[in-house]
Amino acid sequence: MTVLLKLPLRLALLSMVLFTSFAHAQWTLDGSKSRLSFVTTKAVNVGEVHQFDRVSGSVDEAGQAELRIDLASVNTAIPIRDERIRKLLFETNRFPDAVLSTRVPMDELAKLKAGEMKPLTLEGDLGIRGISAPVSSSVDVIKLADGSLQVVSRAPVLVNAADLKLLEGVEKLREIAGLPSIGQNVAVSFQLNFRPGSR
Repeated sequence: MTVLLKLPLRLALLSMVLFTSFAHAQWTLDGSKSRLSFVTTKAVNVGEVHQFDRVSGSVDEAGQAELRIDLASVNTAIPIRDERIRKLLFETNRFPDAVLSTRVPMDELAKLKAGEMKPLTLEGDLGIRGISAPVSSSVDVIKLADGSLQVVSRAPVLVNAADLKLLEGVEKLREIAGLPSIGQNVAVSFQLNFRPGSR
């Protein structure tokens, strides 16, 4: 076989190896480059932006993704309110994490080049305090120059307190704060950075 014939064959084999290694890689969330925020409403028209300071996650070889939110890291910029949310709403002494599970098409993401973007609609389940509810999220997945994947919400994800049996906790928060109302819907936005490597 001549050199000219060998070169295309070698390139084809190399492409197959790179594609396979991507599709079957494990991906780990880089918490330092990720953020997860949410918007709440109170007294009908008062909106506030909050965040969780600690999130972790991974994607396995089959594309099964898990995002784990440290509920004790809730940050509303008001310490006493944070403490009430931990105790009365999330009960973090018993249920420290919320977990979002979904599946991503790794074969499609393997085709992305640096700077390219892939829009996806992800279906999954959100679990809090032993209760789970289905969630749907429209995201953009961007391949960065360093090989990592950035996942950005295209629109806020609406989470309803009733779906997760959190209304009792919301009512306790409303009473202790002396508010006329606290909205049941929370709008969640995120930017998550996944880097290749073992979990």
